[in-house]
Amino acid sequence: MQFSLGPVLYFWPKAQMLEFYRQAADSAVDIVYLGETVCSKRRELKLEDYLKLAHMLREAGKQVCLSGMTLLESPSELRELRKYVDNGDFMLEANDVGAIAMLYEQGLPFVAGAAINCYNQHSLRRLIGMGLLRWVMPVELSGDWLQQVLNEGIIQDIRDCFQTEVFAFGHLPLAWSGRCFTARSENRAKDQCELCCIKYPQGRTVYSQDGTQVFVLNGIQTQSGYRYNLINQLPAMQGLVDVVRLSPEPEGTFAWLTKFKANQHGAAPQQLSDTDSNGYWLKLAGMATG
Repeated sequence: MQFSLGPVLYFWPKAQMLEFYRQAADSAVDIVYLGETVCSKRRELKLEDYLKLAHMLREAGKQVCLSGMTLLESPSELRELRKYVDNGDFMLEANDVGAIAMLYEQGLPFVAGAAINCYNQHSLRRLIGMGLLRWVMPVELSGDWLQQVLNEGIIQDIRDCFQTEVFAFGHLPLAWSGRCFTARSENRAKDQCELCCIKYPQGRTVYSQDGTQVFVLNGIQTQSGYRYNLINQLPAMQGLVDVVRLSPEPEGTFAWLTKFKANQHGAAPQQLSDTDSNGYWLKLAGMATG
């Protein structure tokens, strides 16, 4: 079982990003994803910066993938995506089917991100035929669902041709919109947002009237209010999941990576907090903890 760091989903200052990846280079993580996947207006780091980080991380022994945007809204975003596809060195995580089309045209292998609607064995088989080497299971699906799909005959025949990755730690990315919720929360229009996301390094928490932490607003992205945490499900993933993904947080990511690696076989289970959940994996309500 390998462990990965997903792309940073929040808008952090450049210095914070560079420091985070310096720590990643010194950590025990196996795979690192680099790139802006939420909002193209977040330009603290450009593609050239990500490529420099990618080479640095690869020299440190990490496998590196670039991550593309999840919601493509303009010709300029398509042009930027083309630069990622044409980087000539690192595999791309496709988070939009437009990226898959570009990669397929050029015969390039890719990772299918969790935002790609791959909900059955037929979709998975089709993507594998188009060049998929690793896929990230949609975040709202269960371990039982994953087992069922991977046991289907048309997948069993090619099981050695691809890897399965599971989002196992962090606030779940649930939805994307043409509207910017963070800007709206400050009574700003999306086009005059003044990049206010940078003031919220872990998003803006939304509470229900009874005080329940229901969502996190992250620009155009809506995340789960509770942090998803599958650390205690790792033993059951053995033989089923190839890569376990941790989504970067401003603090504590590498400490959690150490805890995850220690509990691969159940030797170091953790007590989850009141704002952690694992419901989707266990076929429960998303905010539940089993």
